Amino acid sequence: MTKKEIAERKFRPAKQEADDARKAIETPQTTSAAYRLAFQDNEFLLREDLRPVRFQLELLKPELLMAEARIESTFVFYGSARIPEPEEAQARIDAATTPEQRRIAENLGRKARYYDEARKLARIAAAYPPNPAGCRHFVVCSGGGPSIMEAANRGAADIGAQTIGMNIVLPHEQAPNRFVTPELSFQFHYFALRKMHFLLRARALAVFPGGFGTFDEFFELLTLVQTGKMTPIPILLFGRDFWNRVVNFEALADEGVIAPSDLNLITWVETAEEAWAAVEAFYEDMEAPGCD
Repeated sequence: MTKKEIAERKFRPAKQEADDARKAIETPQTTSAAYRLAFQDNEFLLREDLRPVRFQLELLKPELLMAEARIESTFVFYGSARIPEPEEAQARIDAATTPEQRRIAENLGRKARYYDEARKLARIAAAYPPNPAGCRHFVVCSGGGPSIMEAANRGAADIGAQTIGMNIVLPHEQAPNRFVTPELSFQFHYFALRKMHFLLRARALAVFPGGFGTFDEFFELLTLVQTGKMTPIPILLFGRDFWNRVVNFEALADEGVIAPSDLNLITWVETAEEAWAAVEAFYEDMEAPGCD
């Protein structure tokens, strides 16, 4: 909407109405919850019946803010919240007090190199220039948490680029990592809406070793592409040894529950350079989408 169109609107803006509503004279009627404007009444918005409205709000808010930031496409990073950066790996091993703790710390420590690869790949993606219209592509996006997610946001921050974090409310206390751009730091209540926003603008996606959350996001992406509900994008899978140990992809095809061609949805990589080369090859003959 242009400034002229806004100036010519016949109705007062909602913000102005909301400000005036707060100045109401105090009476038994005006102090009742029933009298509050619906969109200013948190108790009303949190009712079970209002879930569809909350879904819509959670879809709209990040969408509008990213559109205003001229973000046309993203490079999404999935991965564990537990893998340490290389400098911390040995300290965690040394801090173990039982053989089981030491074994786990050593397993995670062997994956610490993926922190560096995620950070390097994010630096490469974040350096992608805006198009002539000023729209940005391959903007680095993560879940906003620690470990692999932090490495992705950190890589973009290394070169002064903005970077997205899509955090979610959890029962235990947590916060976005310090490398997420504050204006692009989003918090979600619904996992479904968060996963949708991961993919709405995704133009490439890197998956690193991870647990239940990573599996959930990764396999939903594979399902969407496999079923034609989503246009194919480069799906870059880091850590062949890890993934082949925890998931037997070939057995799925052998058992007939997926087609052999479905295995081609995955591009196996081990380094940031390999991953970016795969992205460039995928889009070699495709024009970057423009923006409004």
